[in-house]
Amino acid sequence: MRFAIITSRFNEDITRPMHDAARAVLLKHGAAAITEHWVPGGWELPYAAQLLAKSGSVDAIIALGCVIRGETTHHEHIGRETSAGLMRVCLDLNIPVGFGLLTTDTHDQARERAGGRHGNKGEDAALAAIEMAMLRSQHGTRKTRLGRERPRGGAIGRRKRR
Repeated sequence: MRFAIITSRFNEDITRPMHDAARAVLLKHGAAAITEHWVPGGWELPYAAQLLAKSGSVDAIIALGCVIRGETTHHEHIGRETSAGLMRVCLDLNIPVGFGLLTTDTHDQARERAGGRHGNKGEDAALAAIEMAMLRSQHGTRKTRLGRERPRGGAIGRRKRR
C-alpha cells in the first residue's frame, strides 16, 4: 500500500519525532511507497491531505502536527478546524486519514506524546492508517461507469433486468 505522511513544521521539535516514528511503522509493516510532505503549520494539514487524496497517488494519509495552548484562544480554533478539515477529507474523499494532531496545554505534555511516557502519537496515527487502509481495500468502494461510488461486490442495490 502507498502512504503519505504530512507533517507540520510548527513545533518541529515535537513533530519531527512523530514523523520519524510514523515512517518507521510504515517501513516495518512493508509499505510499498511512502511520500513525505512538510507544511508550515497545523492549519495547512487538511489542504495538503485533500490534494493528496484527490491525486489518487496514495491509499492512506497520516497527518501530524502539534498545537500548544498560548495566551489566547488561537490554539482552540486551529485544533478544532484542523480536526474537522481532516475528517472532511477522510469522509468526503473516501480515504483513511491517520490523525496525529496533538492539542496540549504545555510543551512538556506534547513531548510526552511524541516519544515520552505517553508513547508516540505519530506511531499511533500510522498504525491506524494502516488498519483503515486494509479495511478499505477489503470493504471499500469503487467507481461506477458514471463516476459514482458503490460498495465492492457489485450486487448490492443493483436491479435485476427482466
